[in-house]
Amino acid sequence: MCPADTMTALSINLNKIALLRNSRPGNYPSVVEHAQRCIDEGVQGLTVHPRPDQRHIRPHDVLELADLVRPLNTVEFNIEGNPFASSHGSYPGLIALVGETKPDQCTLVPDTDSQLTSDHGFDLHKDGARLKPFIGQLHRLGVRVSLFMDPDPQQIALAASLGADRIELYTGPYAAAWGSPQLTGIFQQHLAAAKLATDLGLGVNAGHDLNLENLSYYATLEALLEVSIGHAFTVDSLTLGIAKTVRAYLRALA
Repeated sequence: MCPADTMTALSINLNKIALLRNSRPGNYPSVVEHAQRCIDEGVQGLTVHPRPDQRHIRPHDVLELADLVRPLNTVEFNIEGNPFASSHGSYPGLIALVGETKPDQCTLVPDTDSQLTSDHGFDLHKDGARLKPFIGQLHRLGVRVSLFMDPDPQQIALAASLGADRIELYTGPYAAAWGSPQLTGIFQQHLAAAKLATDLGLGVNAGHDLNLENLSYYATLEALLEVSIGHAFTVDSLTLGIAKTVRAYLRALA
Protein backbone atom coordinates (compact mmCIF):
# COMPACT_ATOMS: atom_id res chain seq x y z
CA MET A 1 0.00 0.00 0.00
CA CYS A 2 1.13 3.49 -0.76
CA PRO A 3 1.84 5.71 2.26
CA ALA A 4 -0.17 8.93 2.28
CA ASP A 5 0.88 10.42 5.60
CA THR A 6 3.66 12.69 4.33
CA MET A 7 2.15 14.22 1.18
CA THR A 8 -0.76 13.88 -1.17
CA ALA A 9 -0.29 10.84 -3.41
CA LEU A 10 -0.09 11.38 -7.17
CA SER A 11 -2.02 8.80 -9.19
CA ILE A 12 -1.57 9.03 -12.96
CA ASN A 13 -4.62 8.25 -15.08
CA LEU A 14 -3.47 6.31 -18.15
CA ASN A 15 -6.64 6.61 -20.23
CA LYS A 16 -5.22 9.12 -22.73
CA ILE A 17 -2.20 6.93 -23.44
CA ALA A 18 -4.62 4.14 -24.33
CA LEU A 19 -6.72 6.52 -26.43
CA LEU A 20 -3.65 7.42 -28.50
CA ARG A 21 -2.73 3.76 -28.89
CA ASN A 22 -6.23 2.85 -30.01
CA SER A 23 -6.03 5.26 -32.94
CA ARG A 24 -3.78 2.76 -34.76
CA PRO A 25 -3.46 -1.04 -34.89
CA GLY A 26 -1.00 -2.61 -32.51
CA ASN A 27 0.30 -1.64 -29.09
CA TYR A 28 2.05 1.69 -29.69
CA PRO A 29 2.34 3.53 -27.40
CA SER A 30 2.34 0.82 -24.77
CA VAL A 31 0.23 1.65 -21.74
CA VAL A 32 2.29 -0.63 -19.52
CA GLU A 33 5.59 0.88 -20.65
CA HIS A 34 4.31 4.39 -19.92
CA ALA A 35 3.03 3.23 -16.55
CA GLN A 36 6.48 1.85 -15.73
CA ARG A 37 8.10 5.18 -16.66
CA CYS A 38 5.75 6.97 -14.28
CA ILE A 39 6.56 4.47 -11.53
CA ASP A 40 10.29 4.89 -12.15
CA GLU A 41 9.89 8.64 -11.56
CA GLY A 42 8.15 8.19 -8.24
CA VAL A 43 4.37 8.31 -8.73
CA GLN A 44 2.43 6.70 -5.90
CA GLY A 45 -0.50 5.43 -7.95
CA LEU A 46 -1.89 4.42 -11.33
CA THR A 47 -5.51 4.96 -12.31
CA VAL A 48 -7.56 3.51 -15.15
CA HIS A 49 -11.18 4.05 -16.09
CA PRO A 50 -12.31 1.21 -18.39
CA ARG A 51 -15.64 1.91 -20.09
CA PRO A 52 -17.95 -0.55 -21.85
CA ASP A 53 -17.31 1.13 -25.22
CA GLN A 54 -13.54 0.56 -24.69
CA ARG A 55 -12.74 3.99 -26.11
CA HIS A 56 -9.43 4.00 -24.24
CA ILE A 57 -8.44 1.56 -21.46
CA ARG A 58 -9.43 -2.00 -22.34
CA PRO A 59 -9.83 -5.06 -20.12
CA HIS A 60 -6.44 -6.52 -21.07
CA ASP A 61 -4.80 -3.23 -19.98
CA VAL A 62 -6.38 -3.60 -16.55
CA LEU A 63 -5.04 -7.13 -16.19
CA GLU A 64 -1.53 -6.19 -17.35
CA LEU A 65 -1.34 -3.12 -15.10
CA ALA A 66 -2.53 -5.15 -12.12
CA ASP A 67 0.33 -7.58 -12.75
CA LEU A 68 2.76 -4.66 -12.95
CA VAL A 69 1.67 -3.09 -9.67
CA ARG A 70 0.99 -6.22 -7.61
CA PRO A 71 4.63 -6.84 -6.51
CA LEU A 72 5.12 -3.20 -5.50
CA ASN A 73 4.46 -1.79 -2.05
CA THR A 74 4.85 1.90 -2.93
CA VAL A 75 2.31 2.15 -5.77
CA GLU A 76 -1.46 1.74 -5.59
CA PHE A 77 -3.73 0.63 -8.41
CA ASN A 78 -7.07 2.41 -8.71
CA ILE A 79 -9.82 1.24 -11.08
CA GLU A 80 -12.64 3.70 -11.80
CA GLY A 81 -15.98 3.00 -13.38
CA ASN A 82 -19.73 2.75 -13.21
CA PRO A 83 -20.87 -0.35 -11.32
CA PHE A 84 -24.27 -0.18 -13.01
CA ALA A 85 -22.80 -0.62 -16.50
CA SER A 86 -23.45 -4.14 -17.76
CA SER A 87 -20.99 -6.36 -19.62
CA HIS A 88 -20.61 -5.50 -23.28
CA GLY A 89 -18.61 -7.56 -25.78
CA SER A 90 -15.22 -8.28 -24.23
CA TYR A 91 -15.90 -5.78 -21.41
CA PRO A 92 -16.94 -8.01 -18.48
CA GLY A 93 -18.30 -5.24 -16.25
CA LEU A 94 -16.51 -3.17 -13.61
CA ILE A 95 -17.07 -5.48 -10.65
CA ALA A 96 -15.88 -8.51 -12.62
CA LEU A 97 -12.68 -6.67 -13.59
CA VAL A 98 -12.09 -5.63 -9.99
CA GLY A 99 -12.73 -9.16 -8.79
CA GLU A 100 -10.13 -10.52 -11.19
CA THR A 101 -7.45 -7.90 -10.49
CA LYS A 102 -7.98 -6.95 -6.80
CA PRO A 103 -6.81 -3.31 -7.02
CA ASP A 104 -6.05 -1.29 -3.92
CA GLN A 105 -8.98 1.02 -4.65
CA CYS A 106 -12.11 1.09 -6.76
CA THR A 107 -13.59 4.51 -7.46
CA LEU A 108 -17.26 4.30 -8.38
CA VAL A 109 -18.30 6.96 -10.89
CA PRO A 110 -21.79 7.75 -12.29
CA ASP A 111 -20.69 8.11 -15.91
CA THR A 112 -22.35 6.78 -19.06
CA ASP A 113 -21.04 5.99 -22.53
CA SER A 114 -22.74 9.14 -23.84
CA GLN A 115 -20.56 11.36 -21.61
CA LEU A 116 -17.32 12.65 -23.08
CA THR A 117 -15.85 12.48 -19.58
CA SER A 118 -17.02 12.26 -15.97
CA ASP A 119 -18.78 15.54 -15.19
CA HIS A 120 -20.73 15.15 -11.93
CA GLY A 121 -20.81 13.21 -8.69
CA PHE A 122 -23.33 10.66 -7.50
CA ASP A 123 -26.83 11.62 -6.42
CA LEU A 124 -27.05 9.22 -3.50
CA HIS A 125 -30.71 10.03 -2.85
CA LYS A 126 -31.34 8.34 -6.18
CA ASP A 127 -28.53 5.78 -6.40
CA GLY A 128 -27.55 5.06 -2.80
CA ALA A 129 -29.70 1.96 -2.34
CA ARG A 130 -28.41 0.48 -5.61
CA LEU A 131 -24.79 1.31 -4.74
CA LYS A 132 -24.72 -0.22 -1.28
CA PRO A 133 -24.56 -3.90 -2.39
CA PHE A 134 -21.67 -3.08 -4.72
CA ILE A 135 -19.79 -1.37 -1.88
CA GLY A 136 -20.27 -4.48 0.24
CA GLN A 137 -19.14 -6.73 -2.60
CA LEU A 138 -15.97 -4.68 -3.13
CA HIS A 139 -15.20 -4.75 0.59
CA ARG A 140 -15.50 -8.52 0.59
CA LEU A 141 -12.89 -8.54 -2.18
CA GLY A 142 -10.59 -6.54 0.09
CA VAL A 143 -10.82 -3.40 -2.07
CA ARG A 144 -11.09 0.15 -0.71
CA VAL A 145 -14.12 1.99 -2.09
CA SER A 146 -14.19 5.65 -3.11
CA LEU A 147 -17.28 7.46 -4.45
CA PHE A 148 -17.01 10.26 -7.01
CA MET A 149 -18.83 13.16 -5.39
CA ASP A 150 -19.64 16.85 -5.71
CA PRO A 151 -18.78 18.98 -2.63
CA ASP A 152 -22.33 18.69 -1.29
CA PRO A 153 -22.49 18.15 2.49
CA GLN A 154 -25.75 16.20 2.41
CA GLN A 155 -24.45 13.86 -0.28
CA ILE A 156 -21.15 13.33 1.56
CA ALA A 157 -23.03 12.37 4.71
CA LEU A 158 -24.93 9.79 2.66
CA ALA A 159 -21.63 8.44 1.27
CA ALA A 160 -20.45 7.81 4.82
CA SER A 161 -23.72 6.11 5.74
CA LEU A 162 -23.34 3.71 2.80
CA GLY A 163 -20.00 2.48 4.11
CA ALA A 164 -17.67 4.09 1.56
CA ASP A 165 -14.04 4.43 2.64
CA ARG A 166 -13.26 7.59 0.69
CA ILE A 167 -14.79 10.17 -1.60
CA GLU A 168 -13.18 11.68 -4.68
CA LEU A 169 -14.20 15.30 -4.95
CA TYR A 170 -15.01 16.33 -8.53
CA THR A 171 -12.74 19.29 -9.26
CA GLY A 172 -14.01 20.24 -12.72
CA PRO A 173 -15.84 23.41 -11.54
CA TYR A 174 -12.80 24.40 -9.44
CA ALA A 175 -10.54 24.14 -12.50
CA ALA A 176 -13.05 26.00 -14.69
CA ALA A 177 -13.16 28.85 -12.16
CA TRP A 178 -9.38 29.23 -12.00
CA GLY A 179 -8.47 32.90 -12.32
CA SER A 180 -12.08 34.06 -11.88
CA PRO A 181 -13.88 35.69 -8.94
CA GLN A 182 -15.84 32.47 -8.44
CA LEU A 183 -12.76 30.50 -7.43
CA THR A 184 -12.77 31.47 -3.75
CA GLY A 185 -16.35 30.40 -3.19
CA ILE A 186 -15.88 27.09 -4.97
CA PHE A 187 -12.68 26.33 -3.08
CA GLN A 188 -14.42 27.10 0.20
CA GLN A 189 -17.07 24.51 -0.73
CA HIS A 190 -14.30 21.95 -1.21
CA LEU A 191 -12.66 22.89 2.07
CA ALA A 192 -15.94 22.42 3.92
CA ALA A 193 -16.65 19.16 2.09
CA ALA A 194 -13.23 17.76 2.94
CA LYS A 195 -13.57 18.70 6.60
CA LEU A 196 -16.99 17.08 6.83
CA ALA A 197 -15.74 13.94 5.10
CA THR A 198 -12.82 13.71 7.49
CA ASP A 199 -15.08 14.25 10.49
CA LEU A 200 -17.28 11.40 9.22
CA GLY A 201 -14.30 9.07 8.88
CA LEU A 202 -13.99 9.29 5.10
CA GLY A 203 -10.69 9.74 3.29
CA VAL A 204 -10.56 12.48 0.67
CA ASN A 205 -9.29 12.13 -2.90
CA ALA A 206 -9.78 14.60 -5.74
CA GLY A 207 -9.59 14.73 -9.49
CA HIS A 208 -10.62 16.17 -12.84
CA ASP A 209 -8.92 18.97 -14.77
CA LEU A 210 -6.27 19.52 -12.12
CA ASN A 211 -3.05 20.73 -13.74
CA LEU A 212 0.30 22.35 -12.99
CA GLU A 213 -1.32 25.77 -12.74
CA ASN A 214 -4.11 25.01 -10.27
CA LEU A 215 -2.85 21.96 -8.37
CA SER A 216 -0.64 23.56 -5.71
CA TYR A 217 -3.47 25.72 -4.40
CA TYR A 218 -5.91 22.81 -4.34
CA ALA A 219 -3.34 20.66 -2.53
CA THR A 220 -3.56 23.02 0.46
CA LEU A 221 -6.91 21.34 1.14
CA GLU A 222 -6.56 19.63 4.50
CA ALA A 223 -6.35 15.83 4.60
CA LEU A 224 -6.15 15.42 0.82
CA LEU A 225 -4.88 11.86 0.37
CA GLU A 226 -4.70 11.46 -3.40
CA VAL A 227 -5.17 13.31 -6.67
CA SER A 228 -5.82 11.53 -9.96
CA ILE A 229 -4.51 13.37 -13.02
CA GLY A 230 -4.58 12.18 -16.62
CA HIS A 231 -5.53 14.64 -19.36
CA ALA A 232 -3.32 17.53 -18.25
CA PHE A 233 -0.48 15.16 -17.39
CA THR A 234 -0.55 13.69 -20.90
CA VAL A 235 -0.66 17.13 -22.53
CA ASP A 236 2.23 18.39 -20.39
CA SER A 237 4.22 15.27 -21.25
CA LEU A 238 4.11 16.23 -24.94
CA THR A 239 6.19 19.30 -24.09
CA LEU A 240 8.24 18.23 -21.08
CA GLY A 241 8.49 14.47 -21.46
CA ILE A 242 7.13 12.03 -18.90
CA ALA A 243 10.04 12.19 -16.46
CA LYS A 244 10.03 15.99 -16.13
CA THR A 245 6.24 16.05 -16.00
CA VAL A 246 6.05 13.57 -13.13
CA ARG A 247 8.63 15.59 -11.22
CA ALA A 248 6.73 18.81 -11.85
CA TYR A 249 3.49 17.35 -10.50
CA LEU A 250 5.23 15.87 -7.47
CA ARG A 251 6.75 19.31 -6.77
CA ALA A 252 3.31 20.90 -7.06
CA LEU A 253 1.98 18.49 -4.45
CA ALA A 254 4.96 19.00 -2.15
